[in-house]
Amino acid sequence: MRIDVILESNNSPERVRELGELAEDCGLGGVWVSNMNDAREPFINFVPLAQATSQVSIGPIAVSPFELHPLKMASSLLTFNELASGRAQLVVGGGGGTATAMGVMGERRVRAVRECLEILKQASSGEPLQYQGEIFQIRWYNPSWAQASKPRVYAGANGPMMLRMAAKYADAVMLSDSILEDVRWSRDIIDARLAELGRDPADFPLNNFWAWHVKESREEAERESRIWLAVRGTIYPKYTVKYLEPHEAEIVNSHTQSFIQAYHRKSPDIEGVPDAIVRKIVHRCTSACALADIEQEVERMRQFRDAGLTEIALRVYDNPAGAIRNIGEHLVPALRD
Repeated sequence: MRIDVILESNNSPERVRELGELAEDCGLGGVWVSNMNDAREPFINFVPLAQATSQVSIGPIAVSPFELHPLKMASSLLTFNELASGRAQLVVGGGGGTATAMGVMGERRVRAVRECLEILKQASSGEPLQYQGEIFQIRWYNPSWAQASKPRVYAGANGPMMLRMAAKYADAVMLSDSILEDVRWSRDIIDARLAELGRDPADFPLNNFWAWHVKESREEAERESRIWLAVRGTIYPKYTVKYLEPHEAEIVNSHTQSFIQAYHRKSPDIEGVPDAIVRKIVHRCTSACALADIEQEVERMRQFRDAGLTEIALRVYDNPAGAIRNIGEHLVPALRD
């Protein structure tokens, strides 16, 4: 099972290089940043890291074809892939904060992501590209200069339609904040579709964006996790019913704004939601524990692997260098087999 790290999007290019080199030295397989509307441009920000490393895969999560036309996305990806000597990776998604901030959230997201994936794959083929889709069209595109090995293109998918589409058109899938049961469910959908297509599931990577809050103390870990719960997909209605009791889910669903306000205040205090419920969310939907108890999170990663994940991308927050070292020391050797 490959262990990746997700860095803060607003880090400077020098800081991304420093942390990415550390991740490579610690045996991690990939370095990602989220594609945020007010952050540094991710491909450009990764250039110093691409030039300083030789093993680790590098790229942004997730870019939407509604915010960046697939032709320009292909040019950015292939250019960066040349700089990274074929180690570029990219998650394509149908939504995201950048598209929302731009007011360009389109309909037919599954179709849009499918066409974008088709364009990116054809652009990497070495052949001139003419594309006539239902949403996107391209004429006279021939990136003959792109000589590096093909980048890996993931689909950001959580729903059944997107998962089935991704099994046909993507190189891999990245889930977001998926708990164990959802990983199994997603893998079943993907593998059934792969079987229909005659593709080997062993050759189709499945990753999961997961929050990592392992600190010196349990209190510090829980505090950091609580602050960031607003950006975890698992606190929203269609997910809370899966891991909370009905009355608990109702409380959380009626206090979404409390989580958002806590995030903006950078406060662990979530008004109107009992502490016992918040702690249940923290421990069910993130990795939050004292470093002395990290073995419980190693076991969680083994369960993820056994449920069908081949990779996991761990979002680190305060003290990212310490988090990367701990991941390299404890998780990488335990999940190497």
